[in-house]
Amino acid sequence: MHPETHLTLHHHRAADLRAEADAYRLAAQAKPPSAIRTRLGWTLVEVGLRLAASPRPALVH
Repeated sequence: MHPETHLTLHHHRAADLRAEADAYRLAAQAKPPSAIRTRLGWTLVEVGLRLAASPRPALVH
């Protein structure tokens, strides 16, 4: 393979890898996974508290 062709392919692959890394970095910054875990945790706590609370008397119509 001609050296300049090899160098051109190398630069193209490096640009692809940089673009992929930038996309991954932006996605990681946009939505931290801990926020989802925190919301899920508090939702489970709320459901548990509702299940543990004493039942209300049924209304008669």
